[in-house]
Amino acid sequence: MTNRLIYKMSPIKLLTLLCSIIILIQACEKKSTSETAVKPSFDIIQEKILNVSCALSGCHASTSDPSFAQHGLLLTPGKSYANLVGVLAKNSAAASLRLKLVNPKDPDNSFLVHKIACETGHHASTANFGAHMPLGGNFLTQGEVEFIRKWIINGASATDGSVNEILLENKNPCQPQIEPLAPPAAGTGFQLKIDPFDIPANFEREVFIRKNTPNTAPAYVNRIQLRGMSNSHHLVVYGFRSTLLLPTENVLRDLRNPNGSINGENIQNHIFMGGGTDVNNDFTLPPGVALKIDPSTPLDLNAHYFNKTSYTLKGENYVNFYTIPAGSVQNVAKTLDLNNLEISIPAGQRKTITKTFTFNQVTRVVMLTSHFHKLGENFVIKIFGGPRNGEIVYTNTDWEHPAFTSYATPIVLQAGEGLTSEVTYFNNTSKTVNFGLTSEDEMNIIFGYYY
Repeated sequence: MTNRLIYKMSPIKLLTLLCSIIILIQACEKKSTSETAVKPSFDIIQEKILNVSCALSGCHASTSDPSFAQHGLLLTPGKSYANLVGVLAKNSAAASLRLKLVNPKDPDNSFLVHKIACETGHHASTANFGAHMPLGGNFLTQGEVEFIRKWIINGASATDGSVNEILLENKNPCQPQIEPLAPPAAGTGFQLKIDPFDIPANFEREVFIRKNTPNTAPAYVNRIQLRGMSNSHHLVVYGFRSTLLLPTENVLRDLRNPNGSINGENIQNHIFMGGGTDVNNDFTLPPGVALKIDPSTPLDLNAHYFNKTSYTLKGENYVNFYTIPAGSVQNVAKTLDLNNLEISIPAGQRKTITKTFTFNQVTRVVMLTSHFHKLGENFVIKIFGGPRNGEIVYTNTDWEHPAFTSYATPIVLQAGEGLTSEVTYFNNTSKTVNFGLTSEDEMNIIFGYYY
């Protein structure tokens, strides 16, 4: 019957029918192709990982973020790919190794992988690559990390969609562990340690533990090496002004009581000895300068961790003290702890806060470092008074990894002269930020050594 109808059609009608069939087939093929098009793997990374965990206010979302001067990395749509692939890492340790943020086909030499990897001690034993990312927030899942690794292995293309999205179904959290720090060799120093402890979900925990040094004769410490877990805000080693009222040895003490109030026991008795924001730092005093540690000296190890995840994390810290022979010590160092408590930064504003500290005797400064929190953009230290008045002797723009600047030729300050801290903050929050002890507050401290 159909054949008869076709035979009876005029050539024009038959041609019209054939054209309609061809158009219909092409439309179906186009629809089928559209329905089966593979989504680029990087688009999935952007939408399901970067947008959710990285391109956030205060992190990698805007050039106005206070931390932008430190990392210089925007991870927003349309910018992230060009900012990641083939770009040299800004971190000084990674830069010295010529690591790229993303090195196509080579995840082990991609700095991004080092910053998110789940493996125990993925980089701490060889270089200080800074805090694990995302900083303070939920870590990426094992599936997300593996998806990024596979994307890099496959060439880190902007258009290729060869990574199987089923990897993202692995929702197990990626909780990086610490690489144990080997103690100094016999006769070259000693190690103190904070054993693993819990940081509850959505909580900041700051702890202290008193340890006595193991030396049986005076020791002269010229180098201090630190190692700590991810999500650590700081590790500071304190001595005590008076040994008459010491906390119990080897008992972990919390800064906050169970009701949230501050437990100020012994804080006013502290003397800064070493450490700071970067819990994986390693610094050395100039030749011939050392801290004197008397036998069995009581020290307070102070660790601060913040946990913004929905699961319990662990804290753990090591401190190595490396010694030099007494005969090579030319000057015994003392410590600087110059703290400005007068901090108030209005919401949405950039503010520079200045304070001057003077000395009542000749002071020879041999090392300076700084401590502020995530709203800090720039920490400058200037000489106050004398012929070098106003001279900048220290600058730091990275609150996570503050510079430790050593002066082989000491900065000599006469009585009445001193140091000025000039610190710029950008408060991108909706509330006034003041001095305080949590990571959401701010600080302004000059740490250092002198004789």
